[in-house]
Amino acid sequence: MTNWKEIDQKAKEWVKEAGEIIRKSFDSALSIQFKSNPNDLVTNMDKEIEQFLISRIQTTYPTHRILGEEGYGDDVTDLKGVVWIIDPIDGTMNFVHQQRNFAISIGIYEEGVGYIGLIYDVVHDELYHALKGEGAYMNDIRLPKLDSVPIEEAIIGISPVWVTENKRIDHTKIIPIVKKVRGTRSYGSAAMECAYVASGRLDAYMTMRLAPWDFAAGLVLVNEVGGKATTLEGTELDLLSKNTFFIGESSLHKHLLEEYIQK
Repeated sequence: MTNWKEIDQKAKEWVKEAGEIIRKSFDSALSIQFKSNPNDLVTNMDKEIEQFLISRIQTTYPTHRILGEEGYGDDVTDLKGVVWIIDPIDGTMNFVHQQRNFAISIGIYEEGVGYIGLIYDVVHDELYHALKGEGAYMNDIRLPKLDSVPIEEAIIGISPVWVTENKRIDHTKIIPIVKKVRGTRSYGSAAMECAYVASGRLDAYMTMRLAPWDFAAGLVLVNEVGGKATTLEGTELDLLSKNTFFIGESSLHKHLLEEYIQK
């Protein structure tokens, strides 16, 4: 049997160590490269942290596989066995420009089921963590189950780009949501926004294109507090490809999906 308690403890230790490496880097010059376009950045620190985590995982758990954003892990084409889905720095643009509003994100799955979710806000030393069936926490504080919230009192995470004409969604479906809710926020880190939904700082978060390493940890956290996560079509998320993504308090998720997005 998989010893999830031990894995959870090890993963937390490694995430904290990685966070310390990042904090010490703040005074150093970064090497910055483009990935798909000039707004899709990767730094030497992204690569270093992913390699650090992979080294620890492979040494301690050689049979586990790793799906990592920067490509140093395994060629993962299925979810058999134990798979670590990691993003060394989610919110690289924020890391480069602000040195805040970014996170280390790790989701650990077995046979496609999420068992561990870790999202570490390095700058604020806030570790959002969950072990399947044992609740979700921010550091030592247990996060309560999410309360039902009417749309008029909701704060949702959404990028302003989706409220303008774009190639991914009919923006006229989003405008009424933005007008109806109490407020909107955009933090530039999907992992952070998932953590904020789990902790009640946001009531929902939606985006039109997200990779598994951006949301794998967040799914485990939000499941533990009774939230709901799907694509914007209302279907199950695919942990091996990019998806539209919609996560939130369950009743609000249902209301927005049925009355606005799918209408």
